[in-house]
Amino acid sequence: MSSHPEGTKKLLVADLWKMKAESKKISMITAYSYPQGLIVDEAGIDIILVGDSLGMVELGYEDTVPVTMEEMVMHTKAVMRAVKRAHVVGDLPFMSYNISTEQAVTNAGIIYKEGGADSVKLEGGQEMADKAEAIHRAGIPIFGHIGLTPQTAAMLGGFKVQGKSTDAAKKAIDDALALQDAGAFALILEAIPQQLAQIITEKLSIPTIGIGGGVYCDGQVLVLHDMLGLFKRFTPKFVKVYGDMYTQQLNAVKEFIDDVHEERFPAGEHSFNMKEDAVNELKKELGD
Repeated sequence: MSSHPEGTKKLLVADLWKMKAESKKISMITAYSYPQGLIVDEAGIDIILVGDSLGMVELGYEDTVPVTMEEMVMHTKAVMRAVKRAHVVGDLPFMSYNISTEQAVTNAGIIYKEGGADSVKLEGGQEMADKAEAIHRAGIPIFGHIGLTPQTAAMLGGFKVQGKSTDAAKKAIDDALALQDAGAFALILEAIPQQLAQIITEKLSIPTIGIGGGVYCDGQVLVLHDMLGLFKRFTPKFVKVYGDMYTQQLNAVKEFIDDVHEERFPAGEHSFNMKEDAVNELKKELGD
């Protein structure tokens, strides 16, 4: 159970808007399971993203593209069971909203209703504004995501910084404004120059959350596995690693293996005992 006091209130969209208005930085992190949700919520995180990054860090896919709606709903439900305070955002996976506004609203509704998320996120700028607006009109809070969009990274030249040229920067600004006009209540800015992120943040009335967007965003987000040193395939430049949990867990398992081999585990305190007279009676009945 979370250590939050009784009566802890969930953070709503209005609370996040108030934080921007009062220049209070917003903290955001990913989580994909019940125990992860417990930890980050108890720590006091403001927003939890149940991201399709789970495909890489939890399910072992090469990228986020294979992630399914069923997987997103399952992981969102698990996190929601743990969380008392944080605002939880459920990700729409690739091709769950790209085809039509009807498809986008239907699948956003599944993440929102069945998954229980407080809001839903999609990737893309002006080309996705009609989907964002349709989701918003359906009564589902919608979170935007521009800059480097991992689901379509192949079209962007791979996992590279976006918005570095004047034309690309102008497009990013137009993308941000289009999503705000469509009803997005917040926006992730991924892997863009911090000067561009500052311009966008100042132009928007909704919060911006940076991941590789620099210090001027209204908040910051990291993937839990990246910041804890759990994902060893690669570490993006924008990640600050706060621990080496991979090595700690590896060493713990190795120690367990050694203890088993050397008969140090289980010890007496890890074992259960019958009363001596019950043991003797059992042996007698068995003829031992």
